[in-house]
Amino acid sequence: MKKEVENFLKPMIKKDLPPIKSGDTIRVHQKIKEGDKERVQVFEGLVLARKHGKEAGATITVRKVISGIGVERIIPLHSPTLQKIEIMKSGKVRRAKLYYLRRLKGKKARLKKKEFAEVISEEKPVAEESKETEVGVSRK
Repeated sequence: MKKEVENFLKPMIKKDLPPIKSGDTIRVHQKIKEGDKERVQVFEGLVLARKHGKEAGATITVRKVISGIGVERIIPLHSPTLQKIEIMKSGKVRRAKLYYLRRLKGKKARLKKKEFAEVISEEKPVAEESKETEVGVSRK
């Protein structure tokens, strides 16, 4: 029975999701249907938790403060209404679930930025002589 359910859900699982972790500030684009019209609604906030790993029922909890009131949304990652997810910035955290941020305000609710080490690939520039020979100018 479990194999049948997995085979049924397999085509619904999205492959192009970014690596979302708790502490990331993300922007979620979701399709909203109002009557006969359809539009895209953007929700930007901090990821408090990610649950259920990579299975079909995986969700993230996103929180943002609007006019001093905290608003949280639980977003299913493999939902067909989810159009795209953008990672705006990553925060340095030591917990998997950041529920303690619910009771903090102002500066205390901020997270440190995560630093990324930039890797620059060193490619050798194409020699000028080879460029000239390609165009038809030959050196003798």
